[in-house]
Amino acid sequence: MPVTSAGLLLHHGRGADAHVLIAHMGGPFWARKDERAWSVPKGIVEPGEDVATAARREFAEELGVPAPDLPAVDLGAFRYSSGKVVHVLAVEVPAGIVGSPDDPACPDLTTRPGISTVQVEWPPRSGRRLEVPEVDRAAWVTLAEARRLLVAGQQPVVDALESAT
Repeated sequence: MPVTSAGLLLHHGRGADAHVLIAHMGGPFWARKDERAWSVPKGIVEPGEDVATAARREFAEELGVPAPDLPAVDLGAFRYSSGKVVHVLAVEVPAGIVGSPDDPACPDLTTRPGISTVQVEWPPRSGRRLEVPEVDRAAWVTLAEARRLLVAGQQPVVDALESAT
């Protein structure tokens, strides 16, 4: 059975003014990468957990702030070439959130208390383990930028958002 993750994609604006919040993956492997190194804040759906609950929990764990308590639209499930499935929900937020104290975007998430971390072996095959943040920053980007930055398996999420809004 494939691994299933759930993610929450915040967005604001319409057409050319549309922006989404995406997160850059943490750790030394991703440190110098930009294109295809970003993701919708997401994580594994625990046994017995519904997708919406998992998406909101993972958002808070990865970004260190609670997900906005606003209605979510189901964008669908997206299958990676590896077989992993990511179920994405979209939440429209007011544009005024950008730059406000409630803005989940952050140029350095390592400064936020409570963000989730993961153990990685670095350098590869060295036996040395490092604890790194799952994501190290989050930013609002245009839909065109999101298509360029998101990992390949999540690029169709942008199309789904455009169709849903």
